Amino acid sequence: MTKKNKAPANPNHQTFWERNEASDGILLKETIKKYIVSIFRAILLFGMCFLILQPILNKLSISFMAEKDLYDTTIIVLPKNFSLLNYKIAATIMNYKNALWNTIWVSILVSLLQVATCALVGYGFSRFDFPLKRFWFFCVILVIVVPPQTISTSLFLHFRFFNILGITTVNLRNSMTPYILMSLTCMGLKDGLYIFMIRQYFMGFPFELEEAAYVDGCGPLKTFVRIMVPGAKPILVSCFLFSFVWQWTDSFYTQLFLGKIKLLSMAVSSLADKFAQYMKEVYGYVSVTTGYQNAINATGVMLTILPLIILYLFAQNLFVESLSSTGVKM
Repeated sequence: MTKKNKAPANPNHQTFWERNEASDGILLKETIKKYIVSIFRAILLFGMCFLILQPILNKLSISFMAEKDLYDTTIIVLPKNFSLLNYKIAATIMNYKNALWNTIWVSILVSLLQVATCALVGYGFSRFDFPLKRFWFFCVILVIVVPPQTISTSLFLHFRFFNILGITTVNLRNSMTPYILMSLTCMGLKDGLYIFMIRQYFMGFPFELEEAAYVDGCGPLKTFVRIMVPGAKPILVSCFLFSFVWQWTDSFYTQLFLGKIKLLSMAVSSLADKFAQYMKEVYGYVSVTTGYQNAINATGVMLTILPLIILYLFAQNLFVESLSSTGVKM
């Protein structure tokens, strides 16, 4: 009788060093490499998160400090004299309730108009051929690249002396009309980026969907509304959220066009100028120190971004899902 060969050991029951020996040391090298990459990635992510969060945490800490805590060298993060007075002062100077309401409805209105018009234009660039198509798409890229500050003088003069059919000239500043006109013509804040994102998203849609809709009797507009828009919800949600956040914190167009409608971005930008006068009238301060002024500015910034933080806490799943399902297809 011949002796049967012993069956090879199950790799699942082998120790790490046995498997490493069987692989001539390759397993150990790959494992070390994997852990080094993971540690490096963790350090990099921690550093990036710290750079983003540290200024916010610093402002949050300062906003709860009493004035004497600002000059106490023993205090680094946590205040000794916890106080909400800074929030009361900042909210009063900013007229926070009125500014918050104005910012909400202006941001929602502008975001809806931008998404609606950019969706139409992006769909047109992705599906239809028309004269000078490449040139007009190049203009869209220019809208992304060229900062709006370079055309601020032209925008100011255009809406300050707005000409209606060559008949009469009216002043459209200090109203929502410039915002609405620019959103409807895809010239609003970051509109070029939204057109590009939506166009790239529609490029990945199969043409068979539209062909089937045309066979069923749908026209181009009905096909866009009933077929393309429902399938483009992820990119439309992404563009709406981006537009809402950027409009919420915008100060360039706000100061250029809106005068009577006070928004949070305008209120926080003028907070430092009004603070000294407020403290003199209410508390009898002769002069306000720079540190206390910076603390009130930090408090105003926290009041401005607080609604956005709350929005993210409630909409983070939708936001992350919309971004993860949004592919940029070339």
